[in-house]
Amino acid sequence: MAELFKEDSYRQHCETTITAVDDRGVQTADTVFYATGGGQPGDTGTLTVSGLECAIIGTVRDGDGIWHQLAEDSSQPVVGDTVTLQIDWARRHRIMRLHSALHMLCATVPAPVTGGSIQSDRARLDFDLPEPIDKDTVNAKLQAVIAQNAPMQTRWITDAELDAQPELVRTLSVQPPRGSGQVRLVEFVGVDLQPCGGTHVASTGEIGPVRVQKIEKKGRQNRRITVVLED
Repeated sequence: MAELFKEDSYRQHCETTITAVDDRGVQTADTVFYATGGGQPGDTGTLTVSGLECAIIGTVRDGDGIWHQLAEDSSQPVVGDTVTLQIDWARRHRIMRLHSALHMLCATVPAPVTGGSIQSDRARLDFDLPEPIDKDTVNAKLQAVIAQNAPMQTRWITDAELDAQPELVRTLSVQPPRGSGQVRLVEFVGVDLQPCGGTHVASTGEIGPVRVQKIEKKGRQNRRITVVLED
């Protein structure tokens, strides 16, 4: 399966062929849909076959590929059907902005990340921090980093190259996927570089207005920082 979002997060649709259908959903030869993983939710959208539009309510990865989960009332396509996949772009773009904002938060808070999650309207990271951290200070630093308008770029390194640079891995709870021989790096030039398989905006300026909503103590050495979109 060709995962088109890995090379182009802005591609919103594609024409492809059904390769499998079972209780997990529908699998296709190509997809623009990101599957739930790494704290980022799977895309939603539509699948159109023979002029009939079916709602895709979730996208998951299971063993041998990505599965598009159709709404219960959808007509079921069959293997060999030619279909058009269309993501919910407004939702995806919000998630891209928030995911990129979390990378900026990593660059702002000098501590290991112990967990995180992204929704369509908010996102959070948990940091291994024993001492309190001031919300206004974090928010000001976050805005300054975003305002740099640093461009985003991706590249691939081998598993061995990643093993030789363990400092690239910021998240303690989610390790980058290994086994395929290569790992994708996401870099906001001059600001942040780390392994990531998610979708991101083209530059930090596109993140737009965000705000640190709250900082919570979650355990003896865990501070949860939640950010929200302001528009």
